[in-house]
Amino acid sequence: MKIIILGAGQVGGNLAESLVAENNDITVVDLDTSRLAFLQDRFDLRTVRGHAAQPAVLKQAGAGDADMLVAVTQSDETNLVACRIASTLFNVPTRIARIRSNDFLALEGEFLAEHFGVNDVISPEQEVTDTLRRLIEHPEALQVLDFADGRVRLIAVRAYHGGPMIGHELQEIKRHMPSVDCRIPAIYRRDRGIVPKGTTVIEPGDEVFFLARKEDISSVMRELRRMERPVRKVMLAGGGNIGRRLAARIERDYEVKVIEHNKAVGSLLAEQLQKTLVLQGDATDEELLDQENIASMDVFCALTNDDEDNIMSALLAKRMGAHRVIALINRSAYVDLVQGGEIDIAISPAQATVGPLLSKIRRGDMVAVHSLRRGAAEVLEVAVHGDTRTSRVVGRRIGEIDLPDGATIAAIIRNKDVVIAHHDTLIESEDHLIVFALNKRIIPKVEKLLQVGFGFF
Repeated sequence: MKIIILGAGQVGGNLAESLVAENNDITVVDLDTSRLAFLQDRFDLRTVRGHAAQPAVLKQAGAGDADMLVAVTQSDETNLVACRIASTLFNVPTRIARIRSNDFLALEGEFLAEHFGVNDVISPEQEVTDTLRRLIEHPEALQVLDFADGRVRLIAVRAYHGGPMIGHELQEIKRHMPSVDCRIPAIYRRDRGIVPKGTTVIEPGDEVFFLARKEDISSVMRELRRMERPVRKVMLAGGGNIGRRLAARIERDYEVKVIEHNKAVGSLLAEQLQKTLVLQGDATDEELLDQENIASMDVFCALTNDDEDNIMSALLAKRMGAHRVIALINRSAYVDLVQGGEIDIAISPAQATVGPLLSKIRRGDMVAVHSLRRGAAEVLEVAVHGDTRTSRVVGRRIGEIDLPDGATIAAIIRNKDVVIAHHDTLIESEDHLIVFALNKRIIPKVEKLLQVGFGFF
């Protein structure tokens, strides 16, 4: 697929890296020569220097025969104008815009499509806000993903000494919880992925991915680790786009404090937020953290625009007694460096944005794609069509399907019902399958398996 990416910042650069790895023909447009040179040195792609919303620049980038344009510059207005030009002048089939402003995000999709030619909107800030909210809701989790409008969730959790299931076979979960239906599609042990069987024994330190209905999540977690105290107090460092959105989302359910160093931004936050306490200061100020009783905080989130500040404030908060700390990290190298040490979770905004885009370029009827373990694995929601003649999966039980090694069907969304998948579960046409892939290298095989044969047409 021929894809033009407008913007070579953190989001554009990470998207380019992921899409090049998917064997796409990528062209990146930006005004910053150094950013373009950096990407061209690292990846097999083409670059064009120029303003993203100028027709001549888009023509030079190959918009005349491009399959997709992804506008992810820092300017919403530039992204919208670029999509409009790509639609009107060059007839690019798929046009995706990054939107940061709540005013634009609040507009109906039909409005953006009609007036700006935007097929889809991606918002890294909104994706990160949703991710943080779910992690605060499940503080023991490493990653939380929603499916079927949140009715079913995929959770990654670290198994610790003290959990009832540690040292026991997976098949014993059903005896422990006869009324709870869950599926464990993958276990990562010392960074090696395992497709578990009923006889697989859970060991301390395993990173366990399990899928269950939302109301059953806590019951399954109690089997894998000691449950932590419920979250009541949350402190956010940084009142920018993400900090403000997150505070507004959670202030009705938790006691929230926001530390913002900019006085004007802090004053605006205090006006916009209803129950949140807004403090002016530096989140790396030990005296301020002590005054605000950081040791009583259940979750501390470092959400400024500066990676180093986020790392330092999260480390300081943890050392001063904050129970769980989360840091927003833009540079992928930093994410790998700090994750799992004193900082409990490191979140990459760019990585959170990759999934929604991948669902647009994959073969098959992809409803959603989520990147796991910093891009090493994926979970897909795929709609299947056809019948036993035209499909390799429809009309068959899961145990009869020749899945690639490392792939697992974890659940099925059928109409509005959620079916936790087992070997004797029958797949029907129009089902949405939740497929876990241990390794991205098997994705093409999964796509091929789930596609409808030519006989269907």
